[in-house]
Amino acid sequence: MDERDVRLLRAITDLGTGSPEALHEETDIPVSTIHYRLNNLRDEGVITNDLYDIDLDAVGLDVTVVVEILADLDDRPAVEDEILAIEGVTHLFSTMGETDFIAIARLPDADQVGRLIDDFEHVDEVERTNSTFVIDSIREDSRALGSYEVETLLDALVDE
Repeated sequence: MDERDVRLLRAITDLGTGSPEALHEETDIPVSTIHYRLNNLRDEGVITNDLYDIDLDAVGLDVTVVVEILADLDDRPAVEDEILAIEGVTHLFSTMGETDFIAIARLPDADQVGRLIDDFEHVDEVERTNSTFVIDSIREDSRALGSYEVETLLDALVDE
């Protein structure tokens, strides 16, 4: 993949459509180029259907980490916002039991796990985390690219 492919995938995520005209408006990539690239992304298995679901493994976000979080919940909405702002977090669940939240993150490689955990440690209200690598994804949200900044996606996913 190159920069244009990543920008197209992010625009599809943001707009919720694969309309070449809408993608052109969002990215300034010519419509004919968008058609060509969308066909290539389908052929490569990155775009998996006409709903423009994205196979995150095929994109390169193939490391899944589940993080259990115990936190001081004096200001629950603020804690939730801080956790959701951590790059790569695609899901956040409020839970009952020994932990307060479960977060799911999709990362480009195992080297990013340390950064992810460090980001959790920088949330003052987070008291403890327990992280688990996922061996096999049974079902995954195909719109997860929206949890990344475009520049991060470009840095992590564009082939040099």
